[in-house]
Amino acid sequence: MGDNKENKKNKKTKLTDVASLGEFGLIDRLTKNISLRHKETLMGVGDDAAVIDHGTHVGIVTKDLLVEGVHFDMVYTPLKHLGYKAIVVNLSDVYAMNGEPQQAFVGLAASRRYSLEALEELYAGMLLACEKYNVDLAGGDTTTSAAGLFLSISVVGRAKKEQITYRSGARANDLLFVSGDLGAAYCGQLVLQREKQAYKANPDLQPDISKYAYVIERQLKPEARKDIMEMLRKAGVQPTAMIDISDGLASEILHICKRSGTGATIYEEKIPVDRRMAQTAHEFNIDPTTCALSGGEDYELLFAINQKDYEKIKDLAGIHAIGHITGAGQGANMVTSSGQVVELVAQGWDSFKK
Repeated sequence: MGDNKENKKNKKTKLTDVASLGEFGLIDRLTKNISLRHKETLMGVGDDAAVIDHGTHVGIVTKDLLVEGVHFDMVYTPLKHLGYKAIVVNLSDVYAMNGEPQQAFVGLAASRRYSLEALEELYAGMLLACEKYNVDLAGGDTTTSAAGLFLSISVVGRAKKEQITYRSGARANDLLFVSGDLGAAYCGQLVLQREKQAYKANPDLQPDISKYAYVIERQLKPEARKDIMEMLRKAGVQPTAMIDISDGLASEILHICKRSGTGATIYEEKIPVDRRMAQTAHEFNIDPTTCALSGGEDYELLFAINQKDYEKIKDLAGIHAIGHITGAGQGANMVTSSGQVVELVAQGWDSFKK
């Protein structure tokens, strides 16, 4: 009798810890059996946003979920900044598809510790972002939560069919570009977390964080790169592949390589970093290149272009050539400043391994 019980126990299926998969591994497992049933669904899972055929144009739909204690910390996150960021990170996905965002929808769950005035401040930030980027806050849903604050934002946009840009269009010998500079948002988070610990140790302490203004702003109030899309269109250049940098440069390069069936080579000395980020990284004994490759939350754009378009954009401000696309068999690599070739590994922020 006892042996039978033991046998049944041993035959039980061992459950998988989600943290062992990581965010992207979990997405792969949950979406592997999805099949698209409507010809109008041009792109489902696998890019910055879904793409729906509307005849003369395509619709673009994206969603993002922000959870208190996972994606933001109310100890150092002003509610107005949080509302602004919640909208902007979704707009960035639409711009990464070479589209124009038009409507935003807000799902909000808040515990009773949030007053009306606090939630109004949150909405003020969302409305400010919508005003700046010419987007309508068109609806949503609100409810209570047992604990904490949850924000689920959806954004709908559109693009001409011939303008839509996927992660999958890169081809060998295309050039890789990034906008802005990388790694500052991560350094801003490091500073804020350090100051939080200092405050917990001594609540009377008044921190002076003025010298970290740039990196903190990059963390708390990022901007979507609408200007880059407008600049490329004006120059008559359409990227062959594109993605926004939310999880770190290395991770996003690997996404493009996976979807395009290619490899890539980038050069460490070409990766754009701001001196203020570099100074902050050194304070934490971190290589600035590591922050750029794996820090995440920069919301800059990584894109590939055909070599023939290089002359059109080589002198444009705010974008930087960092490497090129290679054949699939060559993998994704970085040539360091000392000339070593190292494999790119996705080590960006992962909420399931927090």
